[in-house]
Amino acid sequence: MKGERTLQVVLVLVGLVYSFWGYFLFDALWHSSWLGHSDVLPMFLSLNTVLGVFLLLAVKQPAKHRSLIAYGAWSSLAHGFTMTIQSAEAAAHGLHRKDSPWDIVIVAVIGVALLALLPAKEPSPAGAPISEPRFAER
Repeated sequence: MKGERTLQVVLVLVGLVYSFWGYFLFDALWHSSWLGHSDVLPMFLSLNTVLGVFLLLAVKQPAKHRSLIAYGAWSSLAHGFTMTIQSAEAAAHGLHRKDSPWDIVIVAVIGVALLALLPAKEPSPAGAPISEPRFAER
């Protein structure tokens, strides 16, 4: 139970941080501040803003949203790994990236925390029949 409460706190914190990035997304789109720069930032912000909202929705029943939490963890780790490679390549070419090493550490900590607190898989009943998916129940 203590682990679930810790996971819920982490989900709220990460969900709020990622959701807050929506402010920067709308600001960048409203003022067209990304023009002439990389168009990657608004796309990245849109993905993480939506992820933040869904992590907040997963707070009530984390076990039912295990795959979403795992996605949040692995996408954070992948992002941190990508930033590390980009920073190393930039440094090798004598360039300096705007993001700091702390950005990489923070994203990696988020990924590791979500993975460490990931709820266990719920066992399926032995011999339970596999039913067809119910797309539109009335």
